[in-house]
Amino acid sequence: MSYASSHASGRLIHDADSHLMELPDALDPWLDPKDRTAYDALPKLAKRAEPYVGAARAKQSDAGFREAAEPNIMLRKNYEAMGAFLKDDRPRALDALGFASQLVFTTWCLNNFGLESAEQAPLAYATATAHNRMMQDFTSIDRRFLGTAYVPLIDIDRAIATARAAIAAGAKALLIPSRPTGRSASHIGYDPVWAMAQEAGLPILFHVGDERKLDSQYFDNGLPRVKDFHGGEENFTSVSYMAIPHSVELTLAAMIIDGVLDRFPKLKIGVIELGASWLPGWMRNLDGAAMAFSRNEERLQKLSMKPSDFVKRQVRVTPYPHEDVGWLIANAGEEIFLFSSDYPHVEGGRNPLKRFDDSLANSSPRAVERFYCDNFIDLMGEGLAPDLRRPRVTAAA
Repeated sequence: MSYASSHASGRLIHDADSHLMELPDALDPWLDPKDRTAYDALPKLAKRAEPYVGAARAKQSDAGFREAAEPNIMLRKNYEAMGAFLKDDRPRALDALGFASQLVFTTWCLNNFGLESAEQAPLAYATATAHNRMMQDFTSIDRRFLGTAYVPLIDIDRAIATARAAIAAGAKALLIPSRPTGRSASHIGYDPVWAMAQEAGLPILFHVGDERKLDSQYFDNGLPRVKDFHGGEENFTSVSYMAIPHSVELTLAAMIIDGVLDRFPKLKIGVIELGASWLPGWMRNLDGAAMAFSRNEERLQKLSMKPSDFVKRQVRVTPYPHEDVGWLIANAGEEIFLFSSDYPHVEGGRNPLKRFDDSLANSSPRAVERFYCDNFIDLMGEGLAPDLRRPRVTAAA
């Protein structure tokens, strides 16, 4: 019995967020030799020598450890999880999870090594291209894995070329930063990127990790520095958590108000691992902004419908397991929200299905089906092959 079947009563489930836990040398085979010197000098590369790399490889090579992988599918996290970085093991992990498909994101490259500036644009596009090649290789092991390709928005022409190459190589979704990196994502120069994605039937995605971080002054409170749940200071604590959706709120607002979603009505936008409790109030605030400024702003007068209606038509969002999905559906609509496991990250928890099911207890069967399946199918479009959308024998059966 799979993890999903034991908790979801045979429900068909698509997973909108999972991760490759690549090791620090994962980009090496995919980076062009001319870029290696600059890449090797990046501060993050100092972690290559950390002991966990050898320990992770050793554990995943141990027969006894591997034998106990399925029973511990949601207990082992990060590099200890089955299929975390060995692509041949990932189909086995998906079978144990019982999901029909998984979007797959990076871990190591989530903010593109902090290279999002005009000065470092050549290296930023080089590392993004290497990431996209790596992701395509990892997900090629099984059609159920939907690989994401990263498109930096530093340079318009390079962004267009990177998106074109990623789509041609078989990417199932295009990932962009949620913070500005030189200009607004709503700039008309990016219209060819949205046009290509719309024509290919692929979504544009935002993911946690590439948003604008909390101002460091908030950490200066005269008290000892609070550790994150990993015991370090790189990830979120209760205060820095509050800033997670700020960038995507502004970027999405700009894209809607500046008409991107109106010009590309079939373009779908996914907001992944950025939480969802902000969404109902943000939708109201978005409509409020349009109402307050429509007399003076021609761009608002040209919109074909209310800003919140674009959200319902084109934007799909993953809540965290601790958020009340039933409340979100009641206050924003059942067509918006998506299930995600965050496998194999520790943040996803040991039993996200139970937590989501509990919060959906008073929701309609149709709303529940949309959350676990139909909204994902709608988001992914042609990125999810027709035979994978509703497989006759589901992974969770």
